[in-house]
Amino acid sequence: MNTLWNRFKYSVQADLHTLFDKKESKNPIAMLNQYIREAEKQTESIGKLLERQSKLKVALEKELMEAEKMADKRRNQLELAQAAGEEDLVAFAQEEIAAYDTRAAELAESVTETAYELISLERKFEEMKHKVKDMKVRQLQLMGKENVTRAHHRMDQVISPENADSRVASVGEMKQYIENLGGKIEREYETSSMERRLESLVKVESTPTLEKSPAKEMEIV
Repeated sequence: MNTLWNRFKYSVQADLHTLFDKKESKNPIAMLNQYIREAEKQTESIGKLLERQSKLKVALEKELMEAEKMADKRRNQLELAQAAGEEDLVAFAQEEIAAYDTRAAELAESVTETAYELISLERKFEEMKHKVKDMKVRQLQLMGKENVTRAHHRMDQVISPENADSRVASVGEMKQYIENLGGKIEREYETSSMERRLESLVKVESTPTLEKSPAKEMEIV
């Protein structure tokens, strides 16, 4: 177990920020994604070992209970053998009691040591999981910054003519186009209006006027 922890190259004590503060040309998002994949893989592997360690502790406790049970059983049998005067059975029971007591003592020590190691590993494992979670948060932070940077870059291409891509019209260019288009429409409207007025004048001029009928002279009576 200790060997595995020593081989775990992504130590839970490592400072996450130092990984990204290095002046490297690599994409920090790609680096972080790889780091998280490795950490999650190691976390899953260590989690299985901790589960196995817990099962071994349960197995040791079971063996301890069995040894203590057998020792008590032989003690009861020893009393019966002594009462019956069966010396050979007394000797056998005494040997059995000594063997089970020795086994129980060793198992009790192993259970205590295993329980302490398991608690220590579980605490360290929880710390490691927190670090992995911190990395995922850092991943979201970097993705957000990358997204903002891309958005600013694309907006600058549109807003700033000097930085605009040749395929993208700037706001200034679009504004000039709209103004030119508006001027063209106004000029066309003005021309059409003048033409309509001229046409109306032509129509008025060409309209025949009615001749006045000569008034009859009144006879003087």
